[in-house]
Amino acid sequence: MTPTGFAGLGIVALVSFFIALLAFIHRRSPFSFRNIRAFSRIRRAASLVVEDGTRLHVALGNGSVLTPAGASALAGLALLRRLGEVTSLSDRPPVATTGSGLLNLLAQDTLRAAHNTVAVDHAFDMNNARITGFTPLAYVAGVMPAIRDESISSNVLIGNFGPEVGLLTESADRQNANVIAASDNLTAQAVLYAASSEPLIGEELFAAGAYLQAGASHSASLLVQDILRWFIILALLAGPALKMAGVL
Repeated sequence: MTPTGFAGLGIVALVSFFIALLAFIHRRSPFSFRNIRAFSRIRRAASLVVEDGTRLHVALGNGSVLTPAGASALAGLALLRRLGEVTSLSDRPPVATTGSGLLNLLAQDTLRAAHNTVAVDHAFDMNNARITGFTPLAYVAGVMPAIRDESISSNVLIGNFGPEVGLLTESADRQNANVIAASDNLTAQAVLYAASSEPLIGEELFAAGAYLQAGASHSASLLVQDILRWFIILALLAGPALKMAGVL
């Protein structure tokens, strides 16, 4: 293994250690994070669908979990698990839409695990997680009828989208349905910033699990992200300082 490989492995091991340590600390003394209004709206939307008998829709996009775009899909799955636990008691359980075969299998397994956790009486329906299309526009075209026809009152769009996500927000707006959205794509973020009242910007996408109490590891990983960010900032400042001092 090359020195670069050893350095990368060391960083992964160090990050894993800090996540495990902070997760242990979090279980004893929970951390507090700054308020993000979009997550407050998600929690409120999940409560409302149980009360009024409507349905929650989670759109996970069409990114593959085997590519770098899969990071946003994994964040979406963590959010789906937590929302599924809260809303599976409703007469209309949550529905997830995907544009990838593997991602759809993971979404089905996530919803089934949430269903089993709350131990509801009715059987789990595998069609609650479905593929609506394998290309960006085909995916959106398949999601739009679900938003219109399945008594959906809240839509959570979290995953890999392109500018076509604007069609989903417009479709939800025509049904007077709530939209909370996030994407790892800069173009989609620009569209959502204009089209959604409470978009999640940048790395806020990856904070979903921590803010919705999906587990101690999610809160710990969020804190580790902040620690690593400060290390990078200090390294960027230290480089020019050492250069000016003649050390480098």
